[in-house]
Amino acid sequence: MQKNRARSSEMKTQTYTPRLQALYQGEIAGALQSEFAYKSIMQAPRLEKISLSQGVGAAVADKKLIEYAREEMTAIAGQRAVVTHSKRDEAGFKLRKNMPIGVKLTLRGQRMYEFLDRLVNAALPGIRDFNGIRSTGFDGRGNYTLGIAEQIIFPEIDIDRVKRITGMDITFVTSAQTDREARALLKAFGLPFEKNE
Repeated sequence: MQKNRARSSEMKTQTYTPRLQALYQGEIAGALQSEFAYKSIMQAPRLEKISLSQGVGAAVADKKLIEYAREEMTAIAGQRAVVTHSKRDEAGFKLRKNMPIGVKLTLRGQRMYEFLDRLVNAALPGIRDFNGIRSTGFDGRGNYTLGIAEQIIFPEIDIDRVKRITGMDITFVTSAQTDREARALLKAFGLPFEKNE
């Protein structure tokens, strides 16, 4: 009886840490401190959040496409996506204010690291003729946006149930002060940047 109590209290004290989070704490932060000569390891850039967004322009004609996109993004990220609405009327696109036009979500903490692991190790290698991602997506303030052309590269998507092939933007928000620091951080996490860049 006492062994069971001891085991259950031992299991409660053990906490789950995603693989990439443990890698950052154990290796990446120290390596970045050495590379950029930070005075403290706390100055090393870190990944703060990952935002996923998807525009569904065809939803103007077919409202069900928004719900399909929401279900797919929820499956990909493991967190419920929210619907985005238009902010103003746009006659050229037959768009009225507050019409649903896309889905988005923001990942932090464990879910962020788990998503990044799946992106790097399962989704990106599944792209046909993949030679790496471009470095042109940096914004000058240490954040990086990656455009995905097809959502079917994610293993969570059942291709037989896909109603429409759509792309999405994935934005990595870091605490880095420069693009060079952010690139070094993302590369350490395993993002495969093109070799010639």
